[in-house]
Amino acid sequence: MIKNIVFDFGGVIVDIDRDKAVQAFIKLGLADADTRLDKYHQTGIFQELEEGKLSADEFRKQLGDLCGRPLTMEETKQAWLGFFNEVNLNKLDYILELRKSYHVYILSNTNPFVMSWACSPDFSSKKKPLNDYCDKLYLSYQVGHTKPAPEIFEFMVNDCNIIPSETLFVDDGASNIQIGKELGFETFQPKNGEDWREEMTAILEK
Repeated sequence: MIKNIVFDFGGVIVDIDRDKAVQAFIKLGLADADTRLDKYHQTGIFQELEEGKLSADEFRKQLGDLCGRPLTMEETKQAWLGFFNEVNLNKLDYILELRKSYHVYILSNTNPFVMSWACSPDFSSKKKPLNDYCDKLYLSYQVGHTKPAPEIFEFMVNDCNIIPSETLFVDDGASNIQIGKELGFETFQPKNGEDWREEMTAILEK
């Protein structure tokens, strides 16, 4: 019986547009942004930021070095926000309904720039931050690991005392879903951009 639901953020709760993000970083001056940015797993300083090995300010400075000019924190933040399309309120309302019957958590590979937006009233047109939609956020840069490393899953399981077999893990990344299965979670892999509410309801009603 499912008692808990763990959502990925980008690609599930909010749709991702990698091409738009690439263009945003190119505008900053990062000519090779297309080879540096990935939908699911970053590399180089982008990965170090999401693992918490670089602070937001350290990342800004190193990105500025790559771009050949100093960057402000706001410029850097806006480039990161290029990953995201408009927030779908229907999905958020659905998640609020789920919270009446399930514990809801978010497990995300992310960084302080994205979360400074997501965990603010600017996140949605209802002026509700992301943390209003879940029991707790588990963020890679705070935990020190990124999916699909098992350590980030194990940290979450131990911290909130959930049993994987009683937990539905929802993620659009195949490698993340695979490790979720190996760790004993029930899993659901929607596609980025799709409305997964009806399919998820069917899974939960089984």
